[in-house]
Amino acid sequence: MSENPLKGIEPRALGARLREARESRGLTQTQVAEHLKVARTTLVAIEKGDRRLKPAELIELAGLYDQRVSELLQRGAPVEGFGALLRRSLPSTLGESEMSAPVESFQHLCEDYSRLEEICEAPMRRRYPPEYEIQGVDPEIVAEDVANSERHRLGLGEGPLLNLRETLESDVGLRVFQIELPSRVAGMFAFSETLGGCMAVNLNHPPERRRHSLGHEYGHFLTSRYRSEITLEDHYRRMPATERFAEGFARAFLMPASGLRRRYLELERGRPLTHGDLCRLAHFYCVAVEAMIRRLEELRLIPVGTWERLRQERFSVQRAKQLLGIAPTRADENPLPPRYVGLAVEAWQIGELSEGQLARYLRTDRIGAREAILRLERSSGEGGSAGAVDLSTPLVAAAG
Repeated sequence: MSENPLKGIEPRALGARLREARESRGLTQTQVAEHLKVARTTLVAIEKGDRRLKPAELIELAGLYDQRVSELLQRGAPVEGFGALLRRSLPSTLGESEMSAPVESFQHLCEDYSRLEEICEAPMRRRYPPEYEIQGVDPEIVAEDVANSERHRLGLGEGPLLNLRETLESDVGLRVFQIELPSRVAGMFAFSETLGGCMAVNLNHPPERRRHSLGHEYGHFLTSRYRSEITLEDHYRRMPATERFAEGFARAFLMPASGLRRRYLELERGRPLTHGDLCRLAHFYCVAVEAMIRRLEELRLIPVGTWERLRQERFSVQRAKQLLGIAPTRADENPLPPRYVGLAVEAWQIGELSEGQLARYLRTDRIGAREAILRLERSSGEGGSAGAVDLSTPLVAAAG
């Protein structure tokens, strides 16, 4: 006889996760009770944890809620309010039906990340600064100050941020995912005491745009981390001060004034700046040409209105890059952070996850999970020719 999958599962945590799954599907307790052929009071008791779920009922509910059984059996209860906060922050022009699945996916990814840290006993180190106060100050001016303060706090200097995603994770302690979002959604941000700061940017957007979106969401985190945010692309007729700050912060953080000004003046020395110079400068900072031009306009290094003039002249950025031999920006297309993948493989190596569970955590199939293990082992080898690597082995052996 097979082992009961519900053995050892805390009923209240399971009930809370079942309730969240039901609500995310827009189903009432009466509808679900009728599907299970039980009284509504029975379902209420199940969701409260007062009545244990039967294995057959678990399978029925997983199918009804379009979720894997293993997802419903995660040890902890869902993070209260995480998804609800994001749904409440939906812009009026964005329908809830468009964001229901992405918000749910985002929450599950963040919870899975936290669970992997528990398994591997490797909690995320939070290096959060106190929230910056920006009320009553010109958003563009304070954005420059906050960006400079953060670069100094993190020791980033004045050059390009080539590994922004890794920097936000390792140096700040944020969980950063790249997921498929509706085309007009740039990114989203949420914070809870349990999970910490969590960000997601649109995997379907170009790499330069994703970097800008990360900077934008980080600006929100620094100034109002308890207010969740879903950011749309250019949807404001009149941009509020909080969005003006976040946009200004992203530009200043990615393209710091002092370093950019010095590089610009070196290019300009002895001859007029060309369109090609602007493209090379944008490539150097890993930003879009439009973002670079608008930043130079902001710093009064080129005339205000330069980008609008180039648009009217139908200047083709893509064609210019081809003529200049500028290769596309090397993109990180992995939805999952490298640390997340490493923890998942470590949990499998120490026997806490089966191969099937590893595949679920990595959002792939068993073949994809095996490939992830091999990639990680190869990348961990010295000189490109190492054997198997146990990620759980301590660097220094404990004293006997």
